[in-house]
Amino acid sequence: MKILIVLTSHSALGNTGEKTGFWIEEFATPYYALADAGAVITIASPSGGQPPVDPKSELADAQTPSTKRFYLDNAVIDKVANSSRLADVNQSDYDAVFYPGGHGPLWDLATDKTSIKLIEEFYNNQKPIAFVCHAPAALVNAKALNGEPLVKGKNLTGFSNTEEEGAKLTNVVPFLLEDELKKHGAHYTKGADWTSYVKQDGLLITGQNPASSEAVAKLLLKTLKGEK
Repeated sequence: MKILIVLTSHSALGNTGEKTGFWIEEFATPYYALADAGAVITIASPSGGQPPVDPKSELADAQTPSTKRFYLDNAVIDKVANSSRLADVNQSDYDAVFYPGGHGPLWDLATDKTSIKLIEEFYNNQKPIAFVCHAPAALVNAKALNGEPLVKGKNLTGFSNTEEEGAKLTNVVPFLLEDELKKHGAHYTKGADWTSYVKQDGLLITGQNPASSEAVAKLLLKTLKGEK
């Protein structure tokens, strides 16, 4: 199994003067779930090189066994620091793609033409694409072969309006993910705030929040193995 993981390159949290980026747990947990199952993983980002880390994901209450493993894993830290440029990536080299969240994707991956094209190519070549938390933002401008939004009519989840409210960033983010998915015709559902909730609709696998990252990775593995 060859899996591509796409991280954000965006570091500014709107006009707050604070930083954002990718959420460490949403990268580390799926990374190890996939790697431990034998997947060969490539990491890419729009700008290449070191993707920015959301500082809040480094706080004590955001740590899990997988983040602790990551901080001690120099090989993977180095792999992240030297991510490939998204423009140099070819979907034909991979079996699936995984997008971790953090607030960064709302600003760059939502409108990044290279990422959008890549998602469309994975989907059109019958390859699973998985997203967690804010990462489904990368889906909102993707189109199906008929020209309609790729998410239209699909059962999806993602970071909810109430969770954004809980994070006190409703007026900072460029759009509310739940609203944006619905606007593009998705059948959006959610579980209780901050608890694991995952939806699969064919090749599309989405998780609501950081607590959902492991479940999304496991569902991606099952899909790749052809299990129901």
